[in-house]
Amino acid sequence: MVNELILLCLVAFAAGFIDAIVGGGGLLQTPAILLILPHYPVATLLGTTKIPSMAGTTLAAFKYSKQVRFNYKVLAACVLTAFFAALFGAFLVSRIDNSVIKPVILVVLILVALYTYFNKQFGIHQEKDHSLKQQVLMAGLFGILIGFYDGLIGPGTGSFLILVFIAVLGFDFIWASAHAKIVNMATNLAAIIYFSSTGHILFQYAIPMALFNLIGAFFGTKLALLKGNKFVRVFFLIVVFGTILRFAYDILKAYLLDLQF
Repeated sequence: MVNELILLCLVAFAAGFIDAIVGGGGLLQTPAILLILPHYPVATLLGTTKIPSMAGTTLAAFKYSKQVRFNYKVLAACVLTAFFAALFGAFLVSRIDNSVIKPVILVVLILVALYTYFNKQFGIHQEKDHSLKQQVLMAGLFGILIGFYDGLIGPGTGSFLILVFIAVLGFDFIWASAHAKIVNMATNLAAIIYFSSTGHILFQYAIPMALFNLIGAFFGTKLALLKGNKFVRVFFLIVVFGTILRFAYDILKAYLLDLQF
């Protein structure tokens, strides 16, 4: 148990660091815990990762709040819909085949990476093309979609939220990251409520991991605010590329297993 815990804490630190900057820490944390603790049910491992994710995201949100002015109406719409959608997603986590969803996500991520790379101004300057009412409606809609995804699958939620705030609502990277952290807190809380009520959290791993995730989030947020939008844009591309590789690997692995049978 000691060796497993040390590995998980190191992974949690890296996940907190990445998540604080551009989201996507779960892309590292979730596969790691599935690999290190293979003898536990998947739902239990997903529930366990929500505690450190919540810890790091909360710290990042707090630090961003000192530097960024939030759009509270847009934020409230996204938080409320994302919370209840995440509850429903967590409920369905063992009832839907994720292999159906992953190919769609892979295609979307590839398009996002290409768009972000070739559009040099993406996320660098704010572009406000929508009325406040339109922003609130769109925030609520995407809150449902991403909240459901977070409860059902999880990894990459922070990155998807940042994408929505940038590409749909016209925020810059720093502003988008700050708002995404608040919404991600809500989705993590919803998942924790469900998984803890059904006994799907290993607290002996979750609490130490949460501490290291906090430390990683502290340094990640500090670096993001210090370096600004251009740095976050580059980091975002790296994480999205890593996400593409991860999903591509999962899809290929599942396909090869199907061929064997």
